[in-house]
Amino acid sequence: MAVAEITIIPSGTGTSSVSTYVAKVLKVLQQEEDVKYQVTSMGTIVEGDLDRILLLAKKMHEAAFDESVRRVVTLLKIDDRRDKPLSMEGKLSSVMDKLDHQS
Repeated sequence: MAVAEITIIPSGTGTSSVSTYVAKVLKVLQQEEDVKYQVTSMGTIVEGDLDRILLLAKKMHEAAFDESVRRVVTLLKIDDRRDKPLSMEGKLSSVMDKLDHQS
């Protein structure tokens, strides 16, 4: 199981706002069954099999292109842990537990 953060940045849209393009890209995730994801203000976190995540990143990247978008930059960070189960909640919980112990 892997956790990845995917950020899609359309370029040359003629506007500084990209929320319309982000919404279009997120529809790709909504159409996928059994995909766990979390939208954040700076990207989307996806949890699952690494091969599936890589395919999703490609689909999301491609979905950003249209007649007004000729260039797309995609950032992909992957945390692929093989020694024990990995999840979005588990990663956050681990940090929060340590933060509570430091207080």
